[in-house]
Amino acid sequence: MAKPTVPILSLTDVGKSFDVGGKRIEALRGANLEIERGDFVCLIGASGCGKSTLLRIVAGFETATTGEALMWGKPIVGPDPSRGMVFQDYGLFPWLSVRGNIGFGPASRGRPPAEVRETVERFIELVGLGRFADAYPHQLSGGMKQRVAIARVLANDAEVVLMDEPFGALDAMTRERLQDELLELWERTKLTVLFVTHSIEEAIFLSSRCVVMSPGPGRIDRDIPITLPRPRDVSAPDFNELRRELSGMLHSHHGRQAA
Repeated sequence: MAKPTVPILSLTDVGKSFDVGGKRIEALRGANLEIERGDFVCLIGASGCGKSTLLRIVAGFETATTGEALMWGKPIVGPDPSRGMVFQDYGLFPWLSVRGNIGFGPASRGRPPAEVRETVERFIELVGLGRFADAYPHQLSGGMKQRVAIARVLANDAEVVLMDEPFGALDAMTRERLQDELLELWERTKLTVLFVTHSIEEAIFLSSRCVVMSPGPGRIDRDIPITLPRPRDVSAPDFNELRRELSGMLHSHHGRQAA
């Protein structure tokens, strides 16, 4: 198959302002970013730098005040199943089982029942939740809920998975396990992932590119390819050298903001 001539996602001079208490707040200014199909891109930056705002614009939940956001060269004008969002708080329907949550998207789009069942079983198997297929969200651990949230997005034919600090509320061991599982899914499915995190270590461990955002108003400061071989060792000297470099960038942003 011929390589697409346009990136899967493209942001050009994207800005976003909000009216808050009668004041105009500029959250993003002049953001430029291109993401190729199959990229795993992490956005990092201080709180309030516009990471989540940028993600919501790509998702179609927010509209850019200036500039344009494109998917396959076409304007993003609203939410679409091709861009699936995974939140920190899971966003599962509490009245539906694991099967029901994963099958909700395909069923609501009118897919035949037999196709919905096949899709649900395939993604339940993919995320390792076969024993819990009939359980409800309140019966699941945090890690299991996040697996369901990811499977629900994949079952809905997402080409791009947008993740807003999805592991931020989990304990360290669960977080590490899900990081490994997410990478395995990404490598198997060739999905495109745009992942927001506060953790420099997580960004280096997961991403093929790390995009550093500066605060007030948010801008894309650096776009750094992460070329460390996989699987990555967080204790390796080259890993920690890169972590120090990114940490220095973020601390310089904090110093400029404080000044």
